[in-house]
Amino acid sequence: MEKTSTDTLPLTMISSGKQETICIFGTGDFGRSLGLKMLQCGYSIVFGSRNPGMSGLLPSGAEVLSYSEAAQKSDIIILTVHREHYDFLTHLTEGLNGKIMVDVSNNLKINQYPESNAEYLDQLLPGAHVVKAFNTISAWALQSGALDASRQVFVCGNDSKAKQRVMDIVRTLGLTPLDKGSLLAAKEIENYPLQLFPMWKFPFCLAAVLCVFFFFYGAVRDVIYPYVHEKKDSTFRLAVSIPNRVCPITALTLLALVYLPGVIAAILQLYRGTKYRRFPNWLDHWMLCRKQLGLVALGFACLHVLYTLVIPIRYYVRWTMNNRTIAQATTKKENPFITSTAWLSDSYLALGILGFFLFVLLGITSLPSVSNAVNWREFRFVQSKLGFLTLILCTAHTLVYGGRRFLSSSILRWYLPPAYIIALIIPCTLLVVKFILILPCIDKTLTRIRQGWERNPKFL
Repeated sequence: MEKTSTDTLPLTMISSGKQETICIFGTGDFGRSLGLKMLQCGYSIVFGSRNPGMSGLLPSGAEVLSYSEAAQKSDIIILTVHREHYDFLTHLTEGLNGKIMVDVSNNLKINQYPESNAEYLDQLLPGAHVVKAFNTISAWALQSGALDASRQVFVCGNDSKAKQRVMDIVRTLGLTPLDKGSLLAAKEIENYPLQLFPMWKFPFCLAAVLCVFFFFYGAVRDVIYPYVHEKKDSTFRLAVSIPNRVCPITALTLLALVYLPGVIAAILQLYRGTKYRRFPNWLDHWMLCRKQLGLVALGFACLHVLYTLVIPIRYYVRWTMNNRTIAQATTKKENPFITSTAWLSDSYLALGILGFFLFVLLGITSLPSVSNAVNWREFRFVQSKLGFLTLILCTAHTLVYGGRRFLSSSILRWYLPPAYIIALIIPCTLLVVKFILILPCIDKTLTRIRQGWERNPKFL
């Protein structure tokens, strides 16, 4: 709710021939950086300090006064001190009545206090108009001109006119204000800078689990098994050979998991006969993480490319090639050229190159600067149609890699199949189900549901 005292608030803008004065309480790193940025943008800055005579390193052109004196110079006061030091404001209550108090503070932990810092400030100064802003911008971002950091500034407050004044200042500084509503949103805004990769946690954890599982799986097959049966030391494979299998397997699995939630959602809509029922929370979260899953998958695909490029210079590979050459020269025999093997080898490489090219294209179009330059239909075509084409190519790349050995019992070690066979389970299943969903008889029903049709409509 808006406060009823807005009539007493001096909201007329300063005339074009006169600088608008902004008061900043606090002379720390953020206060100094914000003051310098405002001076560069044409504002007159007055700092409020508990020790005006001892405040150093302040930007040239700024004035330093005591808190009470500085508060009289402007109707907008930016508070750049921590919540623990708000007590001094209680002695300035009368002088701050009708002022716009901009709270920029953050906490050390998420939900550290029952209420947000801005709401606490609003309780301390009931006669002021508290606005939350600038807490998502760092001192470094202000000093660098926000060229290498986020320009977005979340703003919230109970008084719309006071909030508009602050948003005008944000725009003047070259930043982008985003109105988040009333002070009830302040807690969410204060928690935002404290979050550590909130949408990346699930993709990173899933990728780590897949890497660990397939690494140990490969170690059992390629290191422990030869040692037990042949007393052969193959531990050198832990450095390049096994990681070069783990990376593509993880990339293919994660890529399939990007498109799996969409297929599950389609099946749920067909089963329910409506689009107006919420998906389960786990599916909602999964769908929100699809972009991050795809980018992590692209990272593993790039690692696979790098590992593959170093294969020719590996000692083991050069040693093997030299031994084969010497053996052929000694026995005066040469291996016959097999056309079918050449086809498999070239097809395997071609599918991998094309799949990786489309993979990179998907990653580029997911960047905000690129996705904002295309319309929704173009973006959906790239991410959906080309995305499934990428999955098909990468899956085919893996299938061709197996070649004739794919169903041979000789590739089993302790009854364990190669890891790439396990990696094909999710992509192949997904592609089969997707093929069924795009059949005209099913796709037509699904399209009608997504356009609002319901199998059993309920009229209230």
